[in-house]
Amino acid sequence: MLHRYPKRVAIIMLVLTAVVATFPLWGEAVFGSQANFMLEKLTFMLILALFAMSLDLLVGVLGLVSLGHALFFGLGAYTLALASPDFSPASMWWMLPLVMGISAFVGLLIGVLVIRTKGIFFIMTTLAFGQMLYYFVSTSRFAGGTDGVFIMFRPSLTIGESALLDLDNPYSFFYFCLGMLLVGYLFLRWLTRSYFGQVLDGIHDNEHRMQALGYATGGYKLIAFVISGVMAAIAGMLAAMQYGFANPAQLGWHTSGEVLMMLILGGMGTIFGPILGAFAYEILLFTYEHMTTHWPILMGLTIILAVLVLPRGIAGSIIAPPWHRKRHITDEPVEDLNGRPSVQPLTNSKEG
Repeated sequence: MLHRYPKRVAIIMLVLTAVVATFPLWGEAVFGSQANFMLEKLTFMLILALFAMSLDLLVGVLGLVSLGHALFFGLGAYTLALASPDFSPASMWWMLPLVMGISAFVGLLIGVLVIRTKGIFFIMTTLAFGQMLYYFVSTSRFAGGTDGVFIMFRPSLTIGESALLDLDNPYSFFYFCLGMLLVGYLFLRWLTRSYFGQVLDGIHDNEHRMQALGYATGGYKLIAFVISGVMAAIAGMLAAMQYGFANPAQLGWHTSGEVLMMLILGGMGTIFGPILGAFAYEILLFTYEHMTTHWPILMGLTIILAVLVLPRGIAGSIIAPPWHRKRHITDEPVEDLNGRPSVQPLTNSKEG
């Protein structure tokens, strides 16, 4: 599940990355006057992909389903909004560490409590903490209440008097978000393939066995919870930078539900699957919204159909296509209890 993928996965992801990265070159020719709008949507897809990827560390890798992950997404947005100066841009050199530090601290406090639970209890406790922060922010005057907080200036990225990247430029901000997504992906790939990731994989499969082997599983789960929260907060900060405000809706349970659907659609436990799921979800959402006012029905039916047809998500169909599975079944006979050749049924192996 976490270690090796077929070469076609790398090829497909590299091609898709190249297509996205070169959008400024072909976007106007394809979309015409809508190119700027599509660039904005594409940038938001990159941000959501980072958000979904952070949740995959909990749900797909560790096996802990959270319905309160939007807490960290909104926390990153509000940290940026409340810490930014009123009449000048903040520096990204101190804003990014501040967002990471606050989200890590909050993740540590909440994680100490929630990792003691499992299954439905973990889902409900994370949902409870998320809703607690949602109602606190919604009723707080300093946070703007239900109206939220506006951000007058995007943070600057400079060295001395020289600007490394003009984040006010839509194209520069697009590449900045793309770079953050790639860094996040490479970090999670390294993390899941490391010794730490192998322990998380073991906890997902059988936590009691890992405890019997002498592993302090609570500590590993807590670290994973904090890392996941920090990455979600970075995504929230980027979302606030793009749209210029932080709103209580970013903390709501429905935001957590949407990112969970992106995981289901893309494929859990694959790291690259959530990226595909975020893009697919937003494309479907954009299409359905322009088709009918009853788009939630179509979206719900699509998710149900995806679960039935693609139980391992889009990523699962890339890792093990149906024709590949059929060939695997027919080409690998094994012996039964009497020594006669028989066909070994395909199981959910941890390829990747």
